[in-house]
Amino acid sequence: MAKTGVFDSDPAMVAKATELKKELQRLVRAIVDDEDFSTQTIDQAKDTLSALKELKFKKRSLSLKLNDVLSCPPEFRCPLSKELMRDPVIVSTGETYDRPFIQKGLKAGNRICPRTQQVLSHTILTPNHLVREMISQWCKNRGIELSDPVLLVNEDGITESDRDHFLSLLQKMSSGLPDQKEAAKELRLLTKRMPSFRALFGESILAIPQLLSPLSEGKFEDGIHPELQEDVITTLLNLSIHDNNKKLVAESPMVIPLLIEALQSGTIQTRSNAAAALFTLSALDSNKALIGKSGALKPLIALLDEGHPLAMKDVASAIFNLCITHENKARAVRDGAVRTILKKISNRMHVDELLAILAMLSSHPKAVEEMGELGAVPCLLRVIRETNCGRNKENCIAVLHTICLNDRTKWKEIREEENTYGTISELAQNGTSRSKGKLVAFLID
Repeated sequence: MAKTGVFDSDPAMVAKATELKKELQRLVRAIVDDEDFSTQTIDQAKDTLSALKELKFKKRSLSLKLNDVLSCPPEFRCPLSKELMRDPVIVSTGETYDRPFIQKGLKAGNRICPRTQQVLSHTILTPNHLVREMISQWCKNRGIELSDPVLLVNEDGITESDRDHFLSLLQKMSSGLPDQKEAAKELRLLTKRMPSFRALFGESILAIPQLLSPLSEGKFEDGIHPELQEDVITTLLNLSIHDNNKKLVAESPMVIPLLIEALQSGTIQTRSNAAAALFTLSALDSNKALIGKSGALKPLIALLDEGHPLAMKDVASAIFNLCITHENKARAVRDGAVRTILKKISNRMHVDELLAILAMLSSHPKAVEEMGELGAVPCLLRVIRETNCGRNKENCIAVLHTICLNDRTKWKEIREEENTYGTISELAQNGTSRSKGKLVAFLID
């Protein structure tokens, strides 16, 4: 009996190709846009291109004859798809399903076993090798070529081999220090290069605790190994980029405390990446509240105060995102954000980002009071004179207007500035439309 043909438009192959194309596009953009691109980026682009080329010419026979499928034993069919299973897996209740179909339900948040209607105690999917072997033998007897599960790609571009490798790396995170360092470094690289590996962490509630085990449990005599800490924290950052992971990562009990610890005690790269992870996680409003309540703003502001160039942008971005909520504004003010931000602006450090935070904080009464007391008026007037950025001038005017409404004595400084430099008049003529409304109040007062 002749074997079936090959579907060139296999959706799994398309998914894998799409992922590789997106990664290649990102790498090429980084090379084109960044004058100081690294040779590592070029190597990654070459590897991705090679993988795409290999995928283009790879032949896979997944097609099955309809009559054979209809006549297959009932136990070989997935209870969900009613089709012959290609990758049978066992859920916690002991029932077997085809991986793509049960996985779709799990990703949608369904934790009920479709057959037994019992709540799943976990979402780990265990390959059913016995059923797989029986199906393979049945197909072989009928001349049907069924894909090796190692080559079978799901909608996220993950093969069974990828998944097994992922699980083996997580197991190493509970081994000795050499194994932990090796596994952490590889997880960092995989989650950076392949979005599909980020998605794998969402398949099991145990994956993130296993990743964090060296930091949360394996305290060594000399403290946490700095390289290991950096790799684990950077992996958390990579995971948090995946939208479906943001809630899972932030609500994992040890994540926020370990990120806060990393802000204070890691290498500068670790501290910067911890800030970047908090920024990315804070895209969700529920995470903003959780991170703020956990006390992250204080170490973020302390790191901002240190002023290390490598960390400043990530820290400022995290503080800005967190301060969108009123409760976090109050926390930031209490933890010294106004003083630190004004000091950095006076030193002309990351003025764009810090002015945006200051403008956001100006809706909090205590922050406005502190701005007046700490000399924000002359500082912001100088920024208006020196900057060519329209957005910065807008933010300065917005903050100055709020300060002067809160303390009428500050109008005197504005008038002195106008008499000396004509700053307000010039801005009224050439400024943005958003700032002109508030400028009128300065001119007619």
